[in-house]
Amino acid sequence: MDAGSITVNGGSLDFYTFGGGSRNLVILPGLGTRSVCYSAMSVAAGYGIFTEDYTVWVFDRRAQMPLDFSIREMAADVAAAMRELEIGDADVFGASLGGMVAQYLAAEYPELVHALVLGSTAARMNPVILRIAAQWAEAAEKDRLGAFTEEMLRQLYSPATLARFGSAVFRVNDGLTVTERRRFAVQARAIIRLNTYDILDRIRCPVLVIGVEGDRVVTADASREIAEKLGCELYLYGTDYGHCVFDEAPDYRQRLLEFFRKSRGE
Repeated sequence: MDAGSITVNGGSLDFYTFGGGSRNLVILPGLGTRSVCYSAMSVAAGYGIFTEDYTVWVFDRRAQMPLDFSIREMAADVAAAMRELEIGDADVFGASLGGMVAQYLAAEYPELVHALVLGSTAARMNPVILRIAAQWAEAAEKDRLGAFTEEMLRQLYSPATLARFGSAVFRVNDGLTVTERRRFAVQARAIIRLNTYDILDRIRCPVLVIGVEGDRVVTADASREIAEKLGCELYLYGTDYGHCVFDEAPDYRQRLLEFFRKSRGE
């Protein structure tokens, strides 16, 4: 595994890469309080089925963001990084906020994206997303993320998954720096302003939308709306999983791999 940072558009993005395949898989994670590199080892282990065919790239958002930084600008950073690192014709998986970034990436930089999976994400706001994103932003801005973590994780994961994690997971946001809290709040506020719905028809690559009926963050209807607009394949998990079904369902990554292989005629 290799990790580093790259400066594009005046900002620095953390990333890491693993695998030795000739194809590229770009993973755009959801909103987090820390650099993506904190979870690099567990992600690499979880996506081991890709490493023979793919070189996998995981990109964070930039370390320092203006208060009004947008999801479209996050996508522009990823596109610039991909070009600088000579990553093209990539299969792209975007989860949650990463799926919002991925929509802009596929719509506005189509030459970089071969096929796309959008997991637990949305194209525009609904009352549930607005309430959740505002809660998260306010908790970060008022230095209450530590105390708010348990509620946040209960919004993100199923009870069964949290039981496996144990109570120690509720302290995961203890000790956040001012910079980390501010960065989290900027991204949450950017979600509130999201609207890719009117440019979805510019996405021409194969797309799979994966949602979950038990999603308490963006709702299953948000996944249905994207799939209906694109006329693409939709798969919905049931109520046994939460918003972070991509970390919970044991067949999730195999489902990604099979879709990407099918998109290449395999």
